[in-house]
Amino acid sequence: MRNDNSPPPPESGSSIDPDRPWFTRRATLVVGVAALAPATLAGWVLTQAFAGTGSDGPSRSTPLSASHAPMSPGQRDAKPGSATGEGASASTSPSASQNTTAAAPAPTPAKGPLAGKTVVVDPGHNAGNFEHTDEIDQQVDIGTGRKECDTTGTTTNAGYKEADFTLDVSRRLRTALEAQGAKVVLTHQADRPWGPCITERARIGNEAKADAVVSVHADGVSAGNRGFHVILPAKVKGGAADTAKIVGPSRELGERIVGNFARTTGSAPANYLGSGTGLVVRDDLGGLNLSTQPKVFIECGNMRDAKDAAQLTSPEWRQKAAQGIADGIVGFLGG
Repeated sequence: MRNDNSPPPPESGSSIDPDRPWFTRRATLVVGVAALAPATLAGWVLTQAFAGTGSDGPSRSTPLSASHAPMSPGQRDAKPGSATGEGASASTSPSASQNTTAAAPAPTPAKGPLAGKTVVVDPGHNAGNFEHTDEIDQQVDIGTGRKECDTTGTTTNAGYKEADFTLDVSRRLRTALEAQGAKVVLTHQADRPWGPCITERARIGNEAKADAVVSVHADGVSAGNRGFHVILPAKVKGGAADTAKIVGPSRELGERIVGNFARTTGSAPANYLGSGTGLVVRDDLGGLNLSTQPKVFIECGNMRDAKDAAQLTSPEWRQKAAQGIADGIVGFLGG
């Protein structure tokens, strides 16, 4: 093994004096290289500054970039966007790059047993209908015949409107369903002077491709008639009406609502129709005849009976009513 401190053997044919110490020759070489380095570096800088407009180089009229130009201590310490660092390119700032490339947070998916389901809630009537009787009296085609566009609805003996009741319960129902993950569409929110017509109410549910549609109402028959009932679509076909596909699922929806509504509100099924089942089938309601989605009406009680009216005008009872309907919808949709 050769000692690292011994001189290397002379190369064959070399013009270097073999008697000259090897470390003297290396020192001469290092000095020469050191002398050439500044000149080479200066030439490279000049080339970068004055090179022509090639694909990789700046034009002659373009000054050196900020990354090559000398910087004062204040500039070195300045943040992008500050008075002293304002001229710096945004592309050279890590923070700017992070801000422009940061992805927007993804929307939080709906959670709950009704996630991905759409429910249309139809608040029966409109309080403004009382002032627009000419408009709501227009006849519309409901498949099995013609009928008024809408009606005023009923009131309690003290003047509490059915339309006010149905809108309040519908909003509470929307909140309860959204808490279960459902997308809820209301046919109106008293944000129009009258209506909508029963044909439009049906169309809203159809176009939303609703998994369930519930129209909220209260009855207006003589005192002594008490309780709630759910109205189901009959099997009809005529004009734009064809309920064959929704009769079965609508009955299931209605049955679910009857059981949950009775349990949650403590109210009994109507004592004046439905033979105590709380279920009634009708073929004269345009909102049912024209629906292509599972749909029912619920008459939550009789506004003309004092005992029922006391419940219908109670905010606490209306909350129970909304929850009972919601529970029925959740059960129907498999939640």
